[in-house]
Amino acid sequence: MKAFLLKKIDHVSSAALIAACCLPAAGRLWENGLTEPVGLFSDVGVAVLFFALARSCPPWLRLPLALTWALFQAAAIELFAALQRLPTWHDLRYLADPDFVSASIDGFRLSSPWLVALLVAAALLVAVKPARRWGNRALALGLAMAFCLLLEQGMVSRQNDEQPVAARYNGLHWFVEDALTEALREEAGPVTEEALPAGLRQLDLGGKALVAGKGQAKNVLIVVLEGITGLYHPEMRRAMGVETDELAMDNLAASTADGMLIPDFVVHSHQTIRGLYSMLCGDYSKLSYETPKAFELLQNASRAGECLPAQMAANGWSTHFLQASGLQFMAKDKVMESIGFQKVHGSGWFTEANPFPFEWGVIDEVFFNGARQYINNLRKKRAPWMLTLLTVGTHQPYGVTDEAAERYPSRKIASVAELDRVVGRFIDGLRRDGVLKDTLVIVTSDESHGSDLADWISSWGLGIVLAPEKQQLPRIKVGGYGLVDLTASILDYLGLTAPSSVVGRSFFRDYDQPRDMVSFTASKLRWLTGGKRYECTDNGGCRVGRAASILGDPPADFRRDNKGEGSRIFAIAQTLDNKLLAHPSSKVLHFAKGEMRKLPEKIGSEWSENLVGAQYLDFPAESTVHVSVRVKAVKAPSRGINLNLLIKEWNEDSNDIPFDNFPVLHAGEEGRVEFSFYNPKPRQSFSFFLVGEGKNGLVKLEDFTVTIDRNRI
Repeated sequence: MKAFLLKKIDHVSSAALIAACCLPAAGRLWENGLTEPVGLFSDVGVAVLFFALARSCPPWLRLPLALTWALFQAAAIELFAALQRLPTWHDLRYLADPDFVSASIDGFRLSSPWLVALLVAAALLVAVKPARRWGNRALALGLAMAFCLLLEQGMVSRQNDEQPVAARYNGLHWFVEDALTEALREEAGPVTEEALPAGLRQLDLGGKALVAGKGQAKNVLIVVLEGITGLYHPEMRRAMGVETDELAMDNLAASTADGMLIPDFVVHSHQTIRGLYSMLCGDYSKLSYETPKAFELLQNASRAGECLPAQMAANGWSTHFLQASGLQFMAKDKVMESIGFQKVHGSGWFTEANPFPFEWGVIDEVFFNGARQYINNLRKKRAPWMLTLLTVGTHQPYGVTDEAAERYPSRKIASVAELDRVVGRFIDGLRRDGVLKDTLVIVTSDESHGSDLADWISSWGLGIVLAPEKQQLPRIKVGGYGLVDLTASILDYLGLTAPSSVVGRSFFRDYDQPRDMVSFTASKLRWLTGGKRYECTDNGGCRVGRAASILGDPPADFRRDNKGEGSRIFAIAQTLDNKLLAHPSSKVLHFAKGEMRKLPEKIGSEWSENLVGAQYLDFPAESTVHVSVRVKAVKAPSRGINLNLLIKEWNEDSNDIPFDNFPVLHAGEEGRVEFSFYNPKPRQSFSFFLVGEGKNGLVKLEDFTVTIDRNRI
């Protein structure tokens, strides 16, 4: 009997491992049936490979491997539910960020809780008396089977690369393939800026003006709705020929019934900081996952001064930024200040408490209550103002109650419905308050969280314009526009001269000629040029077909780009990505300029008590990095204060760079840390943490400079 029971327990362990490996494929079948056969090949091929490796490793290693598999697959499921894309190796910087992860999974309100629970449970059951280790013959057979499945998947995938990446790949398969492709790909040399298509490098105000002379509005309000796509607006979806029964934001539509809609409206990339950069600085955000351009503005004061808030501040407007979340993540406090916002506020500004916990910040109802109060205070001063608002309630895990979420297909859709209710009420309130009589209002989105209808929806943003000249503006604005056009449009409306660095077209003009447009979302690089639409993936080449827009279903004649013309988009993207680097061989990043920081008596968390935002930096191969930090102790206890500079790579402590840390500092003393290191290979997600402790301690961050030199030592 004992032998029989032990044998049964062995079977439990093996069955659990098989279940953990097969659950991603089962989940795909449950959601999509047999409509994604290429993706099933990937799911099964990766499952066979992982099962063979796990059964062939020592039993004590099997549980950590199974848990790693389960957690990665769960993370891929949740990322796809939130943004309709699969993880890439660049996402490790966020998955390893405890603040980001804790906020994203707050309350464990997952999109697929049963699937995630089954994955984790199966992985844990693998520890129940693990079955004996496979021999070399069984391992070879498993690897051969996995190789055949993945080889077949690769061939079929390339023949069907017009399909979304998520329809063709398991999350782990794509993660590995994307990393290997980037590591092995020979980069095309960038084109010169002069050789870029004109529409991607210069301002175009050659169209016919819709508003005679300067606009009537004296104030500017930009309302940025986190992740919202044009799909949710009923008139926009009809204008773009999309038929769906997905939620419609009817309240937003009703409250903007007298506005101008821009259905063909592009967001150029994922990530809030990139969307904010594009709309506020009149430039394309990076068409890659490299260091956001917004961070590069911190070392480029002249270009930062050409962004919209700085231009308006220089011309007499008071400029304000108010967001629902905290400012520390992605260094928005420093970025927004650098581009000209005179007042920058995050969740700490709001006095009304959330009616229920929401980790990211204030929910949308509380946010818009506060925003209306903020606008009323601005109006009392009778001076022209510019205000940018950014919501966070539609960010995973979504700012709604469990009871509200039960009334909708998903928490995401429930949060969109809640946003629709409160933003519609907010705009109606502005109308009653008289704000719309003298204010230009643009309602847009920072990025698109996409839809399972099609992957191109990840590039579809929101464009709504409310202006006093509503009679002169069409209800539907024809033509392709995007986030890059906001700065040009507002400056054009106000009659202000745009700096030479600003690119794009104006919403307030009609154009006869088509334009170039680019985006990088859902792991596809898209380019519209000369009536042709290119879609490229790093590992699958490009497809091309005749199209009038970068958005919409793939063209009827979409075919593989066998002539190699589409490869030019990679060179164009590289040039656009590096345009802020006046001296590509050297980059200087400044993270401090005299800020005062209070110190805790004891360091509790190096994450929450980090004194600077020098995080998630990328260093190229064969580069030298020089770090210079200078801190003055303004107040200190008699025993002094202790400062510590930490170095992290992928959020893990890095101890291979020697340097002398700060000495104990007493009041009035200045401490300096300065060192250099060479990078024979690229480094990604590299962070510097400066932490300190001392009762009633106060320090002044006089300098924190990171210089990246591409020349060898």
